[in-house]
Formats: sequence, C-alpha cells, structure tokens
Amino acid sequence: MTFRKFPRRAMLGGLAGAMLARGAHAQGADVAARRALVEEIDEAIRALAPITGVERLAPEILDAFLAVPRHLFVPPPLVPFAYRDRPLPLGYGQNLAQPSITALMTQLIEPRRDMRVFETGTDTGFQAAILARLGADVFSMEIVEPLLRFAREVLARHDFGRIQLRLGDGWYGWQDAAPFDAILAKESASDVPPPLLAQLAPGGRLVIPLGPPEGEQWLTIVTRRADGAVSERRVLPVRFAPFQGGERI
Repeated sequence: MTFRKFPRRAMLGGLAGAMLARGAHAQGADVAARRALVEEIDEAIRALAPITGVERLAPEILDAFLAVPRHLFVPPPLVPFAYRDRPLPLGYGQNLAQPSITALMTQLIEPRRDMRVFETGTDTGFQAAILARLGADVFSMEIVEPLLRFAREVLARHDFGRIQLRLGDGWYGWQDAAPFDAILAKESASDVPPPLLAQLAPGGRLVIPLGPPEGEQWLTIVTRRADGAVSERRVLPVRFAPFQGGERI
C-alpha cells in the first residue's frame, strides 16, 4: 500500500478561520467521529502487519488519537473530512498526513514518557500534539511560516503537553536541543540527512521516508545503536513530498 501526499494547493487561506470551526462542530459528533477513526486506524495497521511487522498499535497511541481533535488542525473547508483516514491538503505544497501513517510513524519510534523527540515538518501541529499527549518533550520545526503560525495558535489554545516550535529548515535539525531519543521526518530525502543522524542519541530511532521525489520511497527506521553503529530497516512503501529549502551543504 502506498500513502500519498496531495499535490500543491492553496487550501489554508484564512488560517484564523480554522479556529472557529470548533464551535461549528458538535462535541458529541466529534467524539463519535474520533472513535470511528481510531477503529479505522487500528484496522489499517493490522491489515498492514504482514508488510510492516507492526501487529497492533500501543493502547496509549490509540488513546492519544481519541484525545486530540484532528479537526482543530485542518483548514475550515476540510473540517468535514477531518476524521477520514486520508491526507488533507494544507497548501504551500504541504499536507496533513493520513492518520494511519501518523499512527504508524508514532509507533515506530517506540514513544515513552519524557523522551525527547524532534519533528521535521510541523504542518499545523497535529503530530506534535499526539506526541506531547504521549508525554514526550517535542521539538518541532516548520519551514513554512503561515503553517507554523497556525500551529502556534492552535497549540496555544489547547494544552496537549510540552511542545516547542521553531521556524526553520528541519533538514538541519535543532542543534541546541539535541541529542534526541527519536526523530520523525515528515518529508522525504534520497539519503538520511547527516545533521539529523548526528543529533540522534545512542539507542535512538529516526523514522523517515527515503527515496527520490518521483521514485520509489520507503518509510525507514534508522537506528543508532549504543556502540554508534547505524542500521536501517524498510517498513512500508510511501509517497511524501521532499524537504523544502533547496540545496544543502
């Protein structure tokens, strides 16, 4: 199965308007929709188990998806689609990832309370909220300023946990907060970005889509063992937009 990101669209116009969507969405319907989505995610992960090796999601991850309202993190026109297991376009060449792939990536870093997690590609903040709800200290970086502004507004109004946000190119990591127990890269790269590998703590895991922008990509676990050796394991074929920011040195 291939998870695709939508092509570039200008869907995030009126960022502040998304904050009003919560009032238009009945709380009872929200809870029912979240429960239905969690069931769908659970079924999707079990169906993919022969490929990924992930038999089930940890109960606390399912609980986090129940606790964090996804519709807070989508543009107003897409609120009716917030609880479907599909990616949603945010504009600027970015997308809010498919919930089942968000859940899988969360499972793959083996989250635990108080671990330090670096996330590239904050988008509107949903993944960061899930990680913080699980008790992680989250450091999340976004290169698109309007998306980061949206995430700041949502996360400031709802206390999901310990989250720090920064505007910048996630390719280079967050050096002054490193090392990290886990890194989630939500953009694809042909090879593992050296700064991210350097900022991964011994025993840590980096989950990243590896492969060319228009070619075969695999969601990959990169593990730095305690002795410093690095190993990679392919998990699932995917399609993600590449890191923005142009040439790196």
